[in-house]
Amino acid sequence: MDRAERPWLSSYEPEVPPTLDYPPETVDSLLKSAAARFGNRTAISFFGRRTNYRELLRRSLQFAHNIRKLGLRKGDRVALMLPNMPAYVVAYYGTFLAGGVVAQTNPLYTERELETQLADCGARWIVCLDLLYARVCSVKPRTPLQAVIVTGIADDLPAVKRWLYPWMQKRKKAPIAKIPPNEPAIRLYPWLDTAEAPDDPVHNAPDDLAVLQYTGGTTGRPKGAMLTHANLTANVRQCRAWLHRAREGEEVALGAVPFFHVYGMTVAMNFAVSIGATMTLIPKFEPDLLLGAIRGTRPTMFPGAPTMYLSVLKHPKHRPGDLASIRVCVSGSAPLPLDVQQEFELKSGGKLVEGYGLSEASPVTHANPIWGENRTGTIGLPWPDTDCRIVDTDTGEPLGPGQIGELQIRGPQVMRGYWNRPEETAAAFDDGWLRTGDLASMDEQGYFRIVERLKDMINCGGFKVYPREVEEVLFEHPAVREAAVVGVPDGYRGETVKAFVVRQSGVTEDELNRFCRERLAAYKVPRQYEFVDALPKSAVGKVLRRLLKERTESGSDGEGKS
Repeated sequence: MDRAERPWLSSYEPEVPPTLDYPPETVDSLLKSAAARFGNRTAISFFGRRTNYRELLRRSLQFAHNIRKLGLRKGDRVALMLPNMPAYVVAYYGTFLAGGVVAQTNPLYTERELETQLADCGARWIVCLDLLYARVCSVKPRTPLQAVIVTGIADDLPAVKRWLYPWMQKRKKAPIAKIPPNEPAIRLYPWLDTAEAPDDPVHNAPDDLAVLQYTGGTTGRPKGAMLTHANLTANVRQCRAWLHRAREGEEVALGAVPFFHVYGMTVAMNFAVSIGATMTLIPKFEPDLLLGAIRGTRPTMFPGAPTMYLSVLKHPKHRPGDLASIRVCVSGSAPLPLDVQQEFELKSGGKLVEGYGLSEASPVTHANPIWGENRTGTIGLPWPDTDCRIVDTDTGEPLGPGQIGELQIRGPQVMRGYWNRPEETAAAFDDGWLRTGDLASMDEQGYFRIVERLKDMINCGGFKVYPREVEEVLFEHPAVREAAVVGVPDGYRGETVKAFVVRQSGVTEDELNRFCRERLAAYKVPRQYEFVDALPKSAVGKVLRRLLKERTESGSDGEGKS
């Protein structure tokens, strides 16, 4: 593509170059560089406990040393099933320093989902939260897992808070993990302390596989997007170019987006490390925790999702000046409402812009200019070295400005393919272009707008839900004859899951709800059910989800609606 085919370049801020240099670097080199340049600077702030970059690198090297003693060899996978906490960062970079591959694992997964992923990625080690230990152990015999490394929130707290933690949990009626002494679990920090002189045992190459990021992709069936070190570091460099006013060694980044989510991993962690920022980690998205962290650490950067920004603005204890430290926010995972953007910018004095990405692209491909022209309702402009085109969904022919078709992407951040799935990898690409599965359009100035999802993925507050996966669980219930799942508007989450069910025999909403909660992560469980006599279908028997969504929006009731 020549410059005439890239109209977005003319809309770039003057400080943003159209193309970048990509030196041969790896993800672990980001931490090594930060420790060399900003060794005494706080890398992680976690409920009052501070870890500097030198200590973070030391702990990560200890992890690398010890997990290689357990048998890890270059290219082996290590599953991480942790929320945002210092232990996650240590295990993440430690895995790379050992030559391993991180298999991102959602802590909300049920046993069924966890078993499927662990069997697919072949991980022999998992680092998990102590509260999840029983769940991991229940699937361990049916997976390649050999060892389970556990840690808890209390392990990462300052001494006084660690001592008070059990009492605080009881007071909140929150669960407390109790692992019997005879269990074969490896406790993370005592295990790290056994490391001999930490070293740097393995050197990775940019084209080595770094992360398996599980996604439904274009079919709804979870599979691991293979992201190389070059993919991830390229996206970090693109991020640094776009946020060109970021000050090295001075920023404070709010780590509220889960690191197991590809957006959080790249923008809230890898990018933050690359500029020597302090990461304020929040293990669970709760409005009280979020507001407390903002007040306590005064972040300057807040990558997040619309739900997070809205929760702070509407918090009953929100005060003028709470957001004054925030200079820049890039919103991802869901469309950003105009009223949320305007109110947040008014109260913070900073910039909040919408971006776009997908797991298969490490993930960011587009964003509105931070300090340039922001076009509300668009995902902005393609990032440097990111080529985009809109193609006709029937013919595959490129379309011009204003025309609607499938958005396709190519660039240095685009994945190698799907783990052990050559056929699905081939289907995901069109002559070297990554097929996003999203319908979009581009205007004359190169701003892109997502018009509609080509597939039926549901976006619940940033979490992706694939109707087919939920439907398959519903089909397992003996009282369900047919089921179809759609996303319906939700004022807080953006979308929520609704199930239309044709009953084989009597079953209630409560029964289906309990059945689904045993088999699906909480965010995938339908929040609404409607019992109907039949599902609308095409002439070939395909369920017409579009008509079900229209039925919901029109407010028409079905027989036996719950």
